[in-house]
Amino acid sequence: QVHIVESGGGLVQPGGSLKLSCLVSGFTFFREAAMRWYRQVPGKEREYIAYISDTGNRRNYGDSVKGRFTISRDNDKNTVYLQMNSLKPEDTAVYYCNTLWSARDYWGQGTQVTVSS
Repeated sequence: QVHIVESGGGLVQPGGSLKLSCLVSGFTFFREAAMRWYRQVPGKEREYIAYISDTGNRRNYGDSVKGRFTISRDNDKNTVYLQMNSLKPEDTAVYYCNTLWSARDYWGQGTQVTVSS
């Protein structure tokens, strides 16, 4: 069974950085799966943040994070990362890792990121 665990969230001051990790277990096809990051604020819809292809050769970002966030992956460690720089208070949210495989969406439990002085 696919199990996704996000980590690395926390409290950071505006202008600071954080690196999130997403460990995927129970998934023998990780190397063949594209991965995504989303975020959500209570009362709002989940927002798309970033995409990375199976090999990491293709990446895409939501407009709100372009130029500040970088998605990467290590297929040997079944892990996807999200490096977040120049953080703003509006980046405060729960961040989720996601993959769509065999017509099924898999999500982790999320990790809280709070940007505040």
